[in-house]
Amino acid sequence: MRAGRDGPDPTWRATARRPPIDVSLPPEQLERLFDAVPDVVFFVKDAQCRYVHLNRTLVQRLGLRRRGEVVGRSVLELYPPNLAEAYIAQDRRVLGGEVVENLLELQLYPNRSRGWCLTLKQPLRKDGRIVGLIGISRDLGQPDSGHSSFARLQLAVDSMREHFDQPLRVQALAGTAGVSVWQLERLFKRVFQISPQQMLTKLRIEAAMRLLHGEASIAQIGQRCGFADQSAFARQFRCTVGMPPRDYRALVQQRGAAVP
Repeated sequence: MRAGRDGPDPTWRATARRPPIDVSLPPEQLERLFDAVPDVVFFVKDAQCRYVHLNRTLVQRLGLRRRGEVVGRSVLELYPPNLAEAYIAQDRRVLGGEVVENLLELQLYPNRSRGWCLTLKQPLRKDGRIVGLIGISRDLGQPDSGHSSFARLQLAVDSMREHFDQPLRVQALAGTAGVSVWQLERLFKRVFQISPQQMLTKLRIEAAMRLLHGEASIAQIGQRCGFADQSAFARQFRCTVGMPPRDYRALVQQRGAAVP
C-alpha cells in the first residue's frame, strides 16, 4: 500500500475500491476500429467457423469488395481446399478451448497476396459456453534498423542464414551478437518482432518453398533445410504455410505462385 507522511494515502484507497470500467465494444465498432489498421486482419467467427465480423483488410485480401460477400461463409467456401482444411482445423481447436498465440504463419490469400504474420485466436464464451472465436493476424513488419542493437543482431541473423540447415544453438548466436541469451531473446523480439527460433523457422520454410519449385524430393528438401526427417518437415511446413509441401508444390505448378 502506498503511504504518505500521515499514513495511507486516502486517494489511492478510493481509487483501488473503484469498480472496473466496462470497455467492451460492439463487434461493429471493432470492425470500424480495425478498418483503420491495414496491416492487421481482424475477424469473429461463430461456432460453425463462419465469418460474422471482419475488417476491410480481410475483405480485400480475399479479393472481394464488400463485407457482405464474406459474412456467413467459412474458409471452406473462400479459400482453395488445400488451404481451407488447415485453417478450419485450427479454428476447431480454438472452438475446443485452445488459444493460439503469437503463431508465426505465412498467409496465402485468394487475391494472390501473401506475407508473414503473427496470429492470435481465442474462444468467445457466453454464459461459460464457447459460442465462437475472435482473432487477429498482424503482418510481420520490417526490422527496426534504427535500433542501437540492430547491427550486432544482424550478425546473428547472417549466421542463421548460412547455417539454417543445422540445429539452433542460441548460446553461439548470443556470442556472435555479443549479448547474453536473455538479451538475445528480448532484443530479437524488439527488433525483428519474433524470437530466434521463429526466425530460424522462417528461414527454413522460405528456403524450402524455393526448393519446392525444383525437382528435389520432399525428403531431400527437408534434410537440406535442417529438419530431422520428412515427417517433421511436413508437420512444420503445414503448420506454418497451411498445407503440406506436396500440396504447395502442386499449387506452384498450377498457378505459378511466387515465393515471398
